[in-house]
This record gives sequence, structure tokens and C-alpha cells, in this order.
Amino acid sequence: MLTKQTQPEPTGSSMAQSSKSSAESYNATASLSPNVPATRSVTCLGATLTIEGKVTSDEDLQIDGKVQGPISLQGRRLTVGRTAQLVSEITAGEVIVYGKITGNLSARDRVEIKRDGSVFGDITTVRISIEDGADFKGRIEIDRPKP
Repeated sequence: MLTKQTQPEPTGSSMAQSSKSSAESYNATASLSPNVPATRSVTCLGATLTIEGKVTSDEDLQIDGKVQGPISLQGRRLTVGRTAQLVSEITAGEVIVYGKITGNLSARDRVEIKRDGSVFGDITTVRISIEDGADFKGRIEIDRPKP
């Protein structure tokens, strides 16, 4: 994040230069505050990949290929790409659908079905968004957020 390299100052440097270095250090540290979201690690399954079986992960996942079998990403984000075709029971923190899902979805936080995305199955979530042009056939159950 920080591109400037700090070098030790020669002895006899002025107090103004010393206070400037302190301010620069403070600003660099402030930019790493806990309010800034950390980068998220995302695993991608490519468009030519076909998986038959159970998929589990502790990191975010983007699928562009075909998956047949349960997908479990406890508390993480699943992005279903435009070329993806899933026949799966899905459990995740968030599910964002650009492709096609056949099976039930359970998302702790939210489900988004984007234009041209489709879900054929039941959805259980706290928040849901279905864009114009999306396909959905199933039942929606809105869970209350857990404190």
C-alpha cells in the first residue's frame, strides 16, 4: 500500500524534518485503519470446468463452469458467473447470480439475481434482490437477521 521507502536520516537533521517523518508515518498507519475493508480472497472455477460432487470453501468463490452437487461456503460469497450452470443445494453468506441455478439457496445475508440470471428453487435469506429480466421460480422465505 505504501510505495515510499523510508531511509534513516543522517545525524544532525533538523527538527522540522524529524516531525515531517513522524507525520508521514502516522498518515501511512492511519490508512491501514480497521474501517477499510480488507481485500477478499476469491477462488475461481473456470467456464470449461465441470465438477460432480460436494464443493466446500472458507473463501469467496466464483463459478463460471458446471457444478452438480452441494456447495457450502459458510459466511462467504458465491458469485455464479454468466456461463455457470449449477444443479446444487447452496449454503453461503451471499449469493450473486448471473448464470443459472437449479436447486435451493440458503444465504445468511443476501441473494441477488441479476438480469439474465435464473434460479429454479426455494430461497431462504435475510435480503433479496431480483432485477428486471431475471428468472425465478420457487418460494422465498425471509429470515430475520440474527442478533
